[in-house]
Amino acid sequence: MKTAYKRITLDQRIIIEKSLALGHTHTQIAIAIGCHKSAVGRDVKLCKKHKYSAIEATRFSVGNSSNRRSGKSKLIENKPLGSVVFEKLKLHWSPEQIHLYLKKEFPGNAAMNISMESIYFYIYIHAKPELKKLLVDQLRQKRKYRGNVRRGTDKRTTIKDPVRIDERPEEVKGRLIPGHWEGDLIMGKDRTSAIGTLNERSSRTVIIIPLKARDATSVRKAFEKEFESIPTQMKKSLTYDNGSEMAQHKLFTKNTKIQVYFAHPYSPWERPTNENSNGLIRDYFPKGTDFSTISKKQLKEVQNQLNERPRKVLDMCTPKEVFEKYILSGLRKIKRCCHAAPNCKKVVLSTETSVQPQSCKACL
Repeated sequence: MKTAYKRITLDQRIIIEKSLALGHTHTQIAIAIGCHKSAVGRDVKLCKKHKYSAIEATRFSVGNSSNRRSGKSKLIENKPLGSVVFEKLKLHWSPEQIHLYLKKEFPGNAAMNISMESIYFYIYIHAKPELKKLLVDQLRQKRKYRGNVRRGTDKRTTIKDPVRIDERPEEVKGRLIPGHWEGDLIMGKDRTSAIGTLNERSSRTVIIIPLKARDATSVRKAFEKEFESIPTQMKKSLTYDNGSEMAQHKLFTKNTKIQVYFAHPYSPWERPTNENSNGLIRDYFPKGTDFSTISKKQLKEVQNQLNERPRKVLDMCTPKEVFEKYILSGLRKIKRCCHAAPNCKKVVLSTETSVQPQSCKACL
């Protein structure tokens, strides 16, 4: 049975250096460090022009290994793997999401697995200039180099009678109970156009809302219309920033029964799900985009792509899958209208524990 190949370590080279000084043979040294005598011989030859040194031998070994790998990449040599990775990059998946996806889809298949650092390494080091620019543009941050940069903060705005985030119930602070949302606007070119964004905290579901204008009335009506299609059990609260577009928050709460809470000024980290999601949306609509030229269909296509992208925080499930799971778990009863005429075929979906029949709106 063959033994696994292992490189000689620095500690072993120190033993080789001392043993050679004492006049030991390669066979004796091999037995002492637990390897084949030919491995000792090859290592000694690394310093053929000089007296053997553990430090020098390690330096030569690392240099030789780097030269052998220079210009080579697993993504280039393995075309099936490269095809999958490049396809996901086009969909704006992050290298980490691609790594976890491959790990889940091809368990135990080393040929079809790659670390996220190897993907980044290929993009920033191996790729040719033209390809590098294309691949970097497909990354979320689009940085010329890898590394952290400081993020911007929200603009301070005065809201009349705001209910601050400190007054939220304890259940909102966690993510165990679904139905709590975060919201904001993404501004377009010259701040003359905008789109609305909503994110459900538990499932990370994103909703992109087209806006005809960004005044308080237009935003309120657009948000109310979007919430109409969401089941009651999935709309409990909304945490928003301090933008003046939410000035009609009291009327919004009255119409939707959704309590609005406002984050503190200059505190975008209090709406982390929404801030992260807005960054993902910017992959598709960079700063300077005129949203008045973007159709509702285009916005919803981006929304669907984001909701069908697996997330590490969801154990590689998609926001769409988790959101639908929450809805199905909440629909406990399906009842027919009790006050309708005999020919009424309408069905009422209920999330209540009561067994009393309910009426459809048409029969009230």
